[in-house]
Amino acid sequence: MKLTILGGGGFRVPLVYHALLGDHGAGRITDVMLYDTDRTRLAAIGAVLGQQAAAASAELGGLAAPVVTETTDLDEALRGADFIFSAIRVGGLTGRTLDERVALDLGVLGQETVGAGGIAYGLRTLPVVRQIAQRIAAVAPDAWTINFTNPAGMVTEAMIPFLGDRVIGICDSPSGLGRRAALALGVDPATAFYDYAGLNHLGWLRGLRSGGVDRLPELLQSPDALSSFEEGRLFGADWLRSIGSIPNEYLHYYYFARETLAAVQAVRQTRGAFLLEQQSTFYADTGAHPDQALELWRKTRAEREATYMVESREVADAGERDERDMAAGGYEQVALSLMRAIGHNERASLILNVRNRGVLRHLDDDAVVEVPCTVDANGALPLTVSQLSDDQAGLVCAVKAVERTTIQAATTGSREAAQRAFALHPLIDSVTVAHQLLDTYAAELPGLRQFVKH
Repeated sequence: MKLTILGGGGFRVPLVYHALLGDHGAGRITDVMLYDTDRTRLAAIGAVLGQQAAAASAELGGLAAPVVTETTDLDEALRGADFIFSAIRVGGLTGRTLDERVALDLGVLGQETVGAGGIAYGLRTLPVVRQIAQRIAAVAPDAWTINFTNPAGMVTEAMIPFLGDRVIGICDSPSGLGRRAALALGVDPATAFYDYAGLNHLGWLRGLRSGGVDRLPELLQSPDALSSFEEGRLFGADWLRSIGSIPNEYLHYYYFARETLAAVQAVRQTRGAFLLEQQSTFYADTGAHPDQALELWRKTRAEREATYMVESREVADAGERDERDMAAGGYEQVALSLMRAIGHNERASLILNVRNRGVLRHLDDDAVVEVPCTVDANGALPLTVSQLSDDQAGLVCAVKAVERTTIQAATTGSREAAQRAFALHPLIDSVTVAHQLLDTYAAELPGLRQFVKH
């Protein structure tokens, strides 16, 4: 089978290839096509993948490593693909730093997928992914598209009109939360069912069933167990018991908005600025020393993972990241499980971004939600979960309205819709600030020039 990776020069592509190297089953991915608009980045990641394959030769037991090819031609990349993995970043990390800095300068959070930063990111990304979806429909209509491009839920919903249910959004945050909660209870994560629901980067674990029993109440009553994993430390035992669930880590931006904003404003550089500096160094060093590509990548990745959501952890005094979680498989394992389930009809249960289809009563059937799904050769079917509480539903409905208004603005070029998207977001508490955000983003981001006020 052939896998095409859109954004093939991206820093995290070696994680996907590592997962493929570990798959020795029949019908595995044998061809990987890397597509990117930047040949320098393609060459650097290609060097990393080549050294990964060489290092894994002993474990492959005579199997050939997936053959890697590179291209800057989209149609060539799509042609003949069984699966298409989309992980592009429109505007690059330079765009991300502007997403963050503009928001912070106006006194609101600028995280790349949450609030003002997420809206700006979506506005410049959605036109591109819609064009890509149209090409997939024309060139590779039978392919399954796995979307990891952020904002993942919004992007997945924008691609559905062209690809239908053959596009599925993924994120590793929900599965990571479920795994950590299960381990805190001494439960095998592979045997548990996670009653999780919401939107991408906006969901809650409301139940953890093992052996026919919901073990989440037990977890919530154990301060020691809660303090043993990241979300427990991040939100605090008292708050988790109060809401009766465990939120996705990104909800820290909502529940502790003022504290997180102050912490981010106090640091020397934003997360985006750090990654821009770090990855620029990596690609330059790899270009100069391609024989050391894998070593350079591993060193850079370790630094990247250790600093993930560092401001939120500092606000909560949550300490360093859990080494077990950093070592465990993330989105690449979700992607691999999804591909095997579809490609070989190997039934799997995964938390995915799919159409609601009546699962959450507060949203219509076509709204993309993040819920547990059963996956087989027919795709992903959302499973029944407990309904959102009023406070959860209120936040989900508000953010879904922002997502859809952002899609409308990106699709039509409507400045009015773009202003409304900013103004409606719960983390932007001023229509005046919303207008200032759009004006500044439009002036500074090339991809948003259509929204400049005339």
